[in-house]
Amino acid sequence: METLLWFCNWSTLGVCAALKLPQISAVLGARSSRGISLPSLLLELAGFLVFLRYQCYYEYPLLTYLEYPILIAQDLILLLCVFHFNGDVRRAAPYIIVCVSAWFLLTLQQWILDLAMNLCTFISAASKFAQLQYLWKSRDSGAASALTWSLASYTCATRIMTTLMTTNDLTILTRFVIMLALNIWVTATILHYRKTDMKSE
Repeated sequence: METLLWFCNWSTLGVCAALKLPQISAVLGARSSRGISLPSLLLELAGFLVFLRYQCYYEYPLLTYLEYPILIAQDLILLLCVFHFNGDVRRAAPYIIVCVSAWFLLTLQQWILDLAMNLCTFISAASKFAQLQYLWKSRDSGAASALTWSLASYTCATRIMTTLMTTNDLTILTRFVIMLALNIWVTATILHYRKTDMKSE
């Protein structure tokens, strides 16, 4: 059990260290943010921020959430890339200010953080649905990276295991189960539209 926990924690950290790199690389290579939903990215960032703050506040084992600062940094880089290729990187500033402010506001009262964490699953699910809606509407996966989304699926699966072995927190467990299903769905949708694009060529 100890070996499995060690593997799950460290493989998740390793995967998350590179999780958004395929997506960032695809956006930079295409010199376009086509296929990336800005609302999805912002909601994901909000979900990551709340989740990290919750884990820190309740002093859960560091290895069960150490990937979140890395994911937040990568999402911020991706956000800057999206705004850059949409024509104005300065438009990212208000969003970054809101994120930094939220970090401090979340712990003013314990009930605020608990409520935010309960809403976090809905926020994160909304981010996946925003990406799905964007893909369905455009019928084009553009620069969306199936590798990034499949790696996210893997990290959700490992976090289900680590949650069961450490904190057994039902709120966190529910979040990871839902995120796993939605990440797989986004991955399948990206691959579907990628195959459609290849057939039309």
